[in-house]
Amino acid sequence: MSTTGERSTATIYEEVQASEEFADLRSRLRRFVFPMSAAFLIWYLAYVLLASFAPSFMAIKLWGNVNVGLVVGLLQFVTTFLITTLYVRYANNHLDPAAERLRERIEAEI
Repeated sequence: MSTTGERSTATIYEEVQASEEFADLRSRLRRFVFPMSAAFLIWYLAYVLLASFAPSFMAIKLWGNVNVGLVVGLLQFVTTFLITTLYVRYANNHLDPAAERLRERIEAEI
């Protein structure tokens, strides 16, 4: 491809990146990702702090050999799967349609 063709393609992407639609898409992504990441990090930090500074609480037996620490640790995995499920639903409903419109716009101009 010639240098002129390459510049033309770069211009399309630069135009899309500077567009209001792209800014809205980026904003939608951030509105989900940042709060969800902060919530999970706080939840994980709480687990680490409880394990470090409240070992007697974490050692409380709930049934048999299952204690609070084990349940809270397993809930970390549950939370990860829950966040993943929520993200997929959010992306399907709010991100993917907007991204598809941008992709179609780029392909129409190439």
